[in-house]
Amino acid sequence: MALDHRTAFGASVLLGCAVICSYVPCPVRAYLYNNRYAGDQVFRITPSNYTEVGALKKILERMKVDFWQPNSVSLIHHNATVDVHVKRDDTQRLHRGLKQERMNYRVLINNLQKEIEKQTGYRSSRKRRSEFQYDYEVYHSLEEIQNWMFEMNRTHPNLVAMFSIGKSYEGRPLYVLQVGKRSRPQKKAVWIDCGVHAREWIGPAFCQWFVKEAISSYKYDSVMTRLLNQLSFYIMPVFNVDGYRFSWNTDRFWRKTRSKIHKFHCRGVDANRNWKVKWCDEGASSHPCDDTYCGPFPESEPEVKAVAKFLRKHKKRMKAYISIHAYAQMLLYPYSYKYATIPNFNCVETAAQNAVSALYSAYGVKYRYGPASTTLYVTSGSSIDWAYRNGISYAFAFELRDTGYFGFLLPESQINPTCTETMRAVKAIASGLLRKCDKVRDRFPYI
Repeated sequence: MALDHRTAFGASVLLGCAVICSYVPCPVRAYLYNNRYAGDQVFRITPSNYTEVGALKKILERMKVDFWQPNSVSLIHHNATVDVHVKRDDTQRLHRGLKQERMNYRVLINNLQKEIEKQTGYRSSRKRRSEFQYDYEVYHSLEEIQNWMFEMNRTHPNLVAMFSIGKSYEGRPLYVLQVGKRSRPQKKAVWIDCGVHAREWIGPAFCQWFVKEAISSYKYDSVMTRLLNQLSFYIMPVFNVDGYRFSWNTDRFWRKTRSKIHKFHCRGVDANRNWKVKWCDEGASSHPCDDTYCGPFPESEPEVKAVAKFLRKHKKRMKAYISIHAYAQMLLYPYSYKYATIPNFNCVETAAQNAVSALYSAYGVKYRYGPASTTLYVTSGSSIDWAYRNGISYAFAFELRDTGYFGFLLPESQINPTCTETMRAVKAIASGLLRKCDKVRDRFPYI
């Protein structure tokens, strides 16, 4: 299959290489956004009882806030932190409301514009050059990532194949890299997608890091050699290509896709609420203006439909599904939509434990792990529930660094450690696929 993909992409690779050889400037607004976030603040609020939960919901429902954690007002619970981005014109109003209710809160980010400039400032502009000097420790635009994919395909033909599985709502190709030693055609496979939610930039950074590390360590890392010899990894660095580009050019905190429903002025669907499994139930919204909007019907989004179609086609080989998100420092598995134990709980729990232990071995960063419904919150129409229902026994969603101090603005200085530790976790999960589940937790990390 990989050889067919490479043949079909011959002309595209030549075009991609032509683009690669020239410097691709990043949009100026990727750094400045026309100063639109000056004075905006991020609040962390912790309601301590049901009365405060009700009061907080009323306060936030009267204001137009951007929910960072959890994703919507309906998911607010007592003794659980709530992170919200508030426009500068509403900050004093929220301060007064919270003080009046005597609610526990603090300001995480005092001036959002300054934090954005710190994350994607002129350091990135100087270091971001060509694919031949590709810097994995800065965030990259969609165009740069796609050019990098062409270059990986061109320079590593024995380990990498590139192909498209469809097009986005706005007509952009949905590129995937197949990484692994081409030996037998029906090897076990692992799917990894990043950038489902546009504002979670650390996701695409990790997918690129994974490919780079897999290729560069193939000959001298015995674990990686074994993984690439026996498994095929399908890597989708940017799932939500339209939204990701929009988050660079226009709205840094855009979350959804960019599809348009003609009856409403609001755009986009939550690509992690659009899957055909308990669709548009608890934890999803039926209102197009909400960030957790489930869409007009399951798989309404071309991006979701394309990935679902690919996974269905290859489900006999697909042994693990991994989706990279941010932020919370968690490793989640099904179920998301209900409080119940999956049939192969012991094996999946063991895999999760091994993964977080491997991750911890890098820098001592602690991750919580468990069923998404109880570890985070209930959501319906999620990709991990869909993957699990469609026969992929190991379905995981990572919520990468941090726990809220930076939120979606994780500094570029943290790309290396975040990706390094996550790489260990993913290698642990993949290594577990090569042996029979014995329900025994490993005492060593996969490095």
